[in-house]
Amino acid sequence: MENYRKTSHATFDIKYHIVWITKYRRSVLTGVIAERTRKLIRMVCKSNDVEILSGHVSKDHIHLLVSVPPHLSVSKLVQYLKGNTSHKLLMEYKELNRQYWGRHLWARGYFAATTGNVTDEVLMEYQESRDRGTKEVGQFQYNQLMQAVML
Repeated sequence: MENYRKTSHATFDIKYHIVWITKYRRSVLTGVIAERTRKLIRMVCKSNDVEILSGHVSKDHIHLLVSVPPHLSVSKLVQYLKGNTSHKLLMEYKELNRQYWGRHLWARGYFAATTGNVTDEVLMEYQESRDRGTKEVGQFQYNQLMQAVML
């Protein structure tokens, strides 16, 4: 329970691994631009009650492992991060404007994956242990569910 975060009505542990790249995969996140990017990401996360667990600013992409409150979707968080950093970096560093015309520093899209302590196997075992005493019509097996989705 020590790793859980709390709000007034929720206790949660929601973590995302998020990665996004610069447009054209150009290596522009170096030196003072990389430092400023790091500061801007920290500011956006702090203003949205997002806890940064780890992160890395590479020359052409960014990795973040963050803990996010339940009211904030991953798409909204990425929108805030990419939008604010792009706008401010392009305003502050005119050399970026020569490489990125049209006000777009980041490429479209991003990668996001959830992380946690509970694996799929643990969840299925828990559900099976809860349902052992009852025989209900309508129970699903993971394989049956995947086959239905594939059809």
